[in-house]
Amino acid sequence: MGQIKVDYNVGGIEGLCVIEPTVHGDSRGYFTETYNAADMKDAGLDILFVQDNQSGSTKGVLRGLHFQKQYPQTKLVRVINGEVYDVAVDLRTGSPTYGKYYGVLLSDENKKQFLIPRGFAHGFLVLSDVAEFCYKCDDFYHPNDEGGIAWNDPEIGIEWPKLKGEYNNSACADGYTVDGAPLKLSDKDQKQPPLAEISK
Repeated sequence: MGQIKVDYNVGGIEGLCVIEPTVHGDSRGYFTETYNAADMKDAGLDILFVQDNQSGSTKGVLRGLHFQKQYPQTKLVRVINGEVYDVAVDLRTGSPTYGKYYGVLLSDENKKQFLIPRGFAHGFLVLSDVAEFCYKCDDFYHPNDEGGIAWNDPEIGIEWPKLKGEYNNSACADGYTVDGAPLKLSDKDQKQPPLAEISK
């Protein structure tokens, strides 16, 4: 018991947590519990996760910013290979931090996890040559329920590390690079609207 350290309400945004598991290492390597329901409950994080997801991406891939419209999900995210900059944006109606974001570096080295409650948009940028990204969800995936906002919306003002390029009034990836590698987004993510548009 007590194998995790939790940083609550990171960035002054209620509900966002960065979790650091205890890592036991020696000359052979390491062991860590990546999830323990009892430890989470003891930490005040009593969440029933029902689905695990995993993705692989190369440097410069940006996935996001995504949210669920009718079936919001709490997510517990981590990286098992490589490094990403992971971001959550508060979209909760009436929240004093609506539209604010918090970002954290997640890697196979630091083994940090990011707990993102329901009501947030989420995305990440791959900073390493490759990255494998895993996350737990407390609701199942529902097709056609995903919404999105522009990853580079100046109203949100996310400072993506290692990213270079000029904002051209759209979410298009043209002209952006990450450590010299071209920024890569899905066609859908290059057409996402700004926060002000979805706020209407």
